[in-house]
Amino acid sequence: MGIWDKVRGELIDIVQWIDDTNDTMVYRFERYNNQIKYGAQLTVREGQTAVFVNEGKIADVFQPGMYTLETQNMPILSTLQGWKYGFNSPFMAEVYFCSMRQFTDLKWGTMNPIMMRDAEFGPIRLRAYGSYVVKVNDPQTLIRQIVGTDGRFTVEEIVNQLRNLIVSRFAEIAGQSKIPVLDMAANYGEMGEFLTKRISPEFQTYGLELAKLLVENISLPEAVEEALDKRTSMGVVGNLAAYTQFNIANSIPDAAKNPGGLAAAGAGIGMGMAMAAPIGQALSGQPPAASASAAAPPPIPGAASYFVVIEGKQTGPFDMQTLASQASAGRLTQQTLVWTQGMAQWMPAGQISALAAIFASVPPPLPPNA
Repeated sequence: MGIWDKVRGELIDIVQWIDDTNDTMVYRFERYNNQIKYGAQLTVREGQTAVFVNEGKIADVFQPGMYTLETQNMPILSTLQGWKYGFNSPFMAEVYFCSMRQFTDLKWGTMNPIMMRDAEFGPIRLRAYGSYVVKVNDPQTLIRQIVGTDGRFTVEEIVNQLRNLIVSRFAEIAGQSKIPVLDMAANYGEMGEFLTKRISPEFQTYGLELAKLLVENISLPEAVEEALDKRTSMGVVGNLAAYTQFNIANSIPDAAKNPGGLAAAGAGIGMGMAMAAPIGQALSGQPPAASASAAAPPPIPGAASYFVVIEGKQTGPFDMQTLASQASAGRLTQQTLVWTQGMAQWMPAGQISALAAIFASVPPPLPPNA
């Protein structure tokens, strides 16, 4: 045996992969011309799986353990190779080591706001983000569907596709759930679990398992959040009228220190007290108290008002405008009995000269044959 044959034999005795990275999913074991010696030692560590590929096809898969590459340990590959050159000759094969550990703290988030309809706020835009954990659960599918002949396949090469898949499903679920936006914070855990179950089958088509998905935050646009903050502040203040009076009372000592300040403070107190009550009532949803100036105006001096008999009952008194409306509606006729102050008894409205103008604009009844 030549010295180079001896060196080559020593170099291919051990087939193993020691991963010193945090993001490698699949690593192809490198050997010159992919020659692996019959009888070499294969070491598959915990958290790894070794996949043998022969002539572009997956031949054998090895779970964690130490193996001597012989016929009894490689029945499929041995059949494919045929061992044309004897049991001591090298065989040609590619070895892919797959990391089976969990890849944690992978991020997902909406690049653009999600449009949805909320029961309380109406049409709104939402942003959301979180993290997820993924691992390889089917090395053969991952190599066939995603890795191909890549010598070193990392999480970064697939993380964008996984993130887009999560965001797309989140938008669907958030829109269909009908959960109010203000209540979503109390349902982060449930939404994460539901998303995990919903998306897991799609991850499996890549040979991956979605171990866990977390929804960490759901936020509204900045302008909406500012409006909510103001609304919250008003709720904390409570009785705005009492709050305004309290601030005015606190300002009196400072105003008294300045010349003329106390007089100005007195004017401000009066204005503040006058404004506080209606503002407080408006914010609390109570109707404003009626003031003397807001009361119904009295009748015009000298204008007569009449009582009217309708369906045998006394109604009124009514002013002339109301009587004209009743006449137009047919409720007041010339035969209707009316009375006003100064009359000795009830009389038909058609006999009152003051009411003649009312009936002048009312058309007569239609003829019987009309």
